[in-house]
Amino acid sequence: MTLLVLAASCCLACALIPITYLTYLTFIWPRRNPITSLPGPPSNRLFEMRHMTLVMDPRKSTHMHQHFVDEYGRNTYIRGPLPWDQRLFTLDPVTMSHVLQHTTIYEKPYPSRQLISGLIGVGMLSAEGQVHKRQRRVAIPAFSIQAMRALVPLVFRKGTVLKEKWMSIIKEAGVASGEGHVMDVCRWASRATFDVMGTAGFDYEFNAIQNDDNELLKAYVEMFEVAVSRQSGGWRPIITAYLPWLDKLFPNDTVRFVAKCQTVIERVAGRLIQEKKRKIAEAEEKGQVYQGKDLLSLLLKSNSSIDIPLEQRISDQDILHNINTFMFAGTDTTSLALTWILYLCAVYQDVQDRLRTELLSVLPPAPVESLTEDEIQSLYASVSESPYLENVIREAMRLIPPVHSSIRVATKDDMVPVSTPIKRKAADGVITEEAVSQIFVPKGTFIHVPIEGFNLDKGFWGPTAWGFNPDRWNDLPEPVKAIPGLYNHLLTFSAGPRACIGTRMSAIELKSFLFALITNFKFSPAPGVEIGKANVVLTRPYVRGKERAGSALPLLVTPYVHDT
Repeated sequence: MTLLVLAASCCLACALIPITYLTYLTFIWPRRNPITSLPGPPSNRLFEMRHMTLVMDPRKSTHMHQHFVDEYGRNTYIRGPLPWDQRLFTLDPVTMSHVLQHTTIYEKPYPSRQLISGLIGVGMLSAEGQVHKRQRRVAIPAFSIQAMRALVPLVFRKGTVLKEKWMSIIKEAGVASGEGHVMDVCRWASRATFDVMGTAGFDYEFNAIQNDDNELLKAYVEMFEVAVSRQSGGWRPIITAYLPWLDKLFPNDTVRFVAKCQTVIERVAGRLIQEKKRKIAEAEEKGQVYQGKDLLSLLLKSNSSIDIPLEQRISDQDILHNINTFMFAGTDTTSLALTWILYLCAVYQDVQDRLRTELLSVLPPAPVESLTEDEIQSLYASVSESPYLENVIREAMRLIPPVHSSIRVATKDDMVPVSTPIKRKAADGVITEEAVSQIFVPKGTFIHVPIEGFNLDKGFWGPTAWGFNPDRWNDLPEPVKAIPGLYNHLLTFSAGPRACIGTRMSAIELKSFLFALITNFKFSPAPGVEIGKANVVLTRPYVRGKERAGSALPLLVTPYVHDT
């Protein structure tokens, strides 16, 4: 009997520990967090979804970001869905720069890392600390200027393949001369960027532009579409982000489908890694250097370099996870950027016409497909230096950043600098203003990173911030220069030590594909189709009324007849 009582007492004690901790997180921690003294939108619910809708839904977020600044100041308190999800929402460039630069203090929170790693493994998007540092160090040579320059002919030729495929489809559709054909540019942009990443990343031909029945291609595309684009929302993703083992115990159709895709990826991509390692080893045995220029070859060679100590090298599993990361981050973000640029060109015909005139001015007399690699490099140099093309890309990436927002969590107490007075909310609800240079952020506080918010802030970009105007880049307002950003004072590619490693590659793809498409086609809105935006991990286009069908952006595409 005594043993039974003891056992029961132990079970009760074990149960009380998590219950006590959960009670602390739910009722005590929120009241003790000084961030809650900042003003913000009202909240009197234990579980709060409304704040996230306000700041993350692209249909509302632009206006809400401006409302926050006008009403509450540049540092605001908002709530996440769970009681302990206390967030500092900041549109202060000094505060944000501090957060993004101090990556050892501000990490991606566990739920975010779990969401990413559950899909593509622990690569550079989800790794933190020394793991991320090792992975990035090994990957840096693969994204050097020289490595990216070597990819230019490949990307240019893929652009030509895409152009010829579209011409063939339009011809087969039997449309009259001078008329167009409706095409889902989102789907085709995805296939084109997968083709580039397959060859540039794996030295593997997906042949995605020609057909989409490749086993590995289907596994990647369908996994991203089902697990990301078609998320239905609700509480399950939030709960399983904190308790991932629930997906293993109670898998739904999405979980089972993703697992099936991951099995294919591990089998096929794993075989590619082993094959590539064999080729590198064979070259070394012959006293030669393997000449592969794809990211996988460069990663493997960098990982085995004498410059990387044994303890700093990464495993084959890490290599696979980072290839998966490149496939996701390097295809989805770039394809969405290309999609939105084409959409904006369709809506703003004057911009499209002016861009076409500039690109036609550097068009070589010989067909692009007949050029040598050196000639393509020379042509790309001219394309890359085209000022209006650069302005159009910058402006589109500012107006519709593929990554709408992000999040960090403070791993320890920190004093965070601010550049504007802080508004404080007293117990009686009265808001006062304090001239301070820093605020206290306790361990466990989430920092909301509003990428779109900074990109569209009228306080920085002026009263026309919400409009599409590529010419604004010829004379930027002085406040813009205070915004932290890897790419032209934009947070689109993030900033600091965790800024996007593939920025150069993305720029090459965007400029090469736009050159191939804008000089050969005219783009117009598809008749009777209304396009909407949704923030589903990335900012994706949808046909209004057909959101459940997944990402789509139909445009009317008409062959452009060159003057002879």
